[in-house]
Order: sequence, then C-alpha cells, then structure tokens
Amino acid sequence: MKMGKIQNRILFIVSEDWYFVSHRLELAIKSIEKGYNVALLSRYHKDKTMIENLGIQTIDWTLDRSSKNIFKETIAIKNVVTAINAFKPHLVHSVAFKPVLYSAIGCYIKKIDNRIFALAGLGYVFSSSSIKAKIIQFVLKKVMKKMLMGNKTRLILQNPNDVTVLESSNLIAKNKIRLIRGAGVNVDKFFYKELPIKTFNVVLSSRMLYSKGIEDFKECAKIIGGLSKHIKFQIVGKPDEHNPDSIPLNVLNKWSKAENFEYKGFRNDMVKILHESSLVCLPTSYGEGIPKALLEGASCGRPIIAYDVPGCREIVEHGHNGFLIERKNINSLADAIYTLYQNYRLCVKMGQNGRRIIEKNFTTEIIVSKTQKVWEELLIR
Repeated sequence: MKMGKIQNRILFIVSEDWYFVSHRLELAIKSIEKGYNVALLSRYHKDKTMIENLGIQTIDWTLDRSSKNIFKETIAIKNVVTAINAFKPHLVHSVAFKPVLYSAIGCYIKKIDNRIFALAGLGYVFSSSSIKAKIIQFVLKKVMKKMLMGNKTRLILQNPNDVTVLESSNLIAKNKIRLIRGAGVNVDKFFYKELPIKTFNVVLSSRMLYSKGIEDFKECAKIIGGLSKHIKFQIVGKPDEHNPDSIPLNVLNKWSKAENFEYKGFRNDMVKILHESSLVCLPTSYGEGIPKALLEGASCGRPIIAYDVPGCREIVEHGHNGFLIERKNINSLADAIYTLYQNYRLCVKMGQNGRRIIEKNFTTEIIVSKTQKVWEELLIR
C-alpha cells in the first residue's frame, strides 16, 4: 500500500484573532492551499467561526496582553504547552513579543526545534531614550538571547533598522535572521482607483493609540482648517483596551466635534474609505514593522505621508510616492498635506508610483512565498 504524503502541521501563535485576520490570514489560507495543516492558538473575539470555516483549527488562548499577573501568565504558558500536545506541530510560527516569549518556553518544554519568531517592529522600548525604556530594554535583551537560541530558530523582521539593532546587540546569529518586509497586501482587494475630484479626505487608519500620531493628526487638522474648509481629516479604527497608550473613546468623540475632523470608528469597508480618500497619513512616532495602513493606501493609488521612522521609510519614498516628515514636526506635516491638496497631478503621480512599488515588492504572494521558504529551510532538514 502506497503511503500518502504527510501534511506538515503549522501552529500559529498570535495574541488576538483580529490581528491574525488582518496580518496573517492570507498566509494561512495560501498555506492550506499548498497542503499545510494549519492551527491557530489565539484569544478569540468575533472571528473564530470565520477562521474555522476556512479550514484552520482554532485553539483558545487565555492570554491577556496587558496582564502582569504571574498566575494568569503561567496559565497562558500552559495553554501553549497544551496546544502543542494536542496539535503536534512540525513548526511553530509566533508573532509579537509576548507570544514569541511564551511559545519559546512552550517549545523548550516540548522539545520543538522548528520555530519561527516574527516581530512586527521593535516599538517604543527599542526606540525611546527614556530611562524606563532603557531598563526594560536591558531586561528584554537578556530574555531574548535565551529564547532565540537553537539551530532551527528563525527570527523574521520587517525592516533593515530592526535587523541592524538586533544584530548589533548580539541577541541572535546573523544567519538566523530573515528580512521579510511586512505582511503583504492583497492588490486585487485593494485595487487602484483614480483619485476623487470633488473631495479631499485625508485618512489615518490604525489602532487608536497616542503613539500612532493621532493627536498630531488632530493638531494638523486644526492648522489646515485655517487654510481650507475643503480638506477633511478622518481616523479609522478602535481603541485598544489592553494597551495603556490607548486613546479613550470619549476623547475621540470630543475631537470629532471639529468641523473638519471625523472619528469613523472601526470599519469593515476600508477599501471604500481609501477609494473615497485623496491621501493616507500615518504620523506614528515610534518604529513600526511596515505599517499595513500605508501598504493598503499605496495599493489603492493614494499618496502616503508618514514620519521618518523605521518601517515607514521602507514604504514611503520621499518625493516619489509620498513624503517623509521629521518626527513630531506637525507644521511640516501640515505643509506636506496642503502641498498635495494644491497639486492634483502630483497626487495622481505619487499614487501611481506607490501602486507600482506595491506590485513590485509588497504583494501578498511575494510575502507568502518568502515566508514559506523560511518554513521550508527548517522542515526539509
């Protein structure tokens, strides 16, 4: 009797189901199509049934991203061990600091060698010069050096700055780091559409965090409101109750009372919102991986503006598909937006340039292929 080919089992470990849907669902779907057996350990909210209907096995995780309770954290680690026992993965692929840390512990306990750890930006801790950040960074580096050990461990980073930081810290051997720029964008879903002529909406899409530059965006709207009543500023997304940097809903609603500023909340029709916009802006103040909001905006043919920080500068080519602005320089941010408002042809040209950049470097197919090649490095041995 001829034996069939064994399906490789991939266990994703991601803190929240909504983040998996936004950043890793396409990878999971295309991996199932390629013959992989896929499971997801995550905290589920409203997307569990949809994920299961796509052929992904779901495993509940009690993880609380904001928790510092040792009892709760111990249970979360036990959940990882239980998931590994139940699914028996050939490879574990975890995303973000806490899932990476806890999956590293779980893999050590269960002797799982094939481990992919993905960090979508080093964030505040590695970009801030505050004493608090430096202390946390010192502790994190000690922990990370331990968890990144192993010949069959691979660390996926999204931008060259993060690669340089971790290489210079000697946390992991250089030959174990893989640079994969972002989570990719579905260019068929986020298709190119000509810019509107009668309106000029500037869109910021993200979690509602102060560090995403939303307050700077609001101040920018105030400056431009004195120059033109035609330019409308829109923020899309929801507060993150597990993040201490989250902007309270009542503050967002208060800001939305301004004539040219609108808080639209969480929306499922981002393609429509982007197609109705003329410009996408993300003045995040700390290093990102590669922001999906900028990728999606560029894919739709919109100029993109961001602060000149790691991650953003990987997708924004200054003067070509948008503008990079000195961090926290709100006046320069307003100038860039007003410049594009006054020059429709420049908006069109930058939008077209951005679409070409996406098609060449950032499509879902490109990112999925690169990620699966990293898996195969470990699985074929």
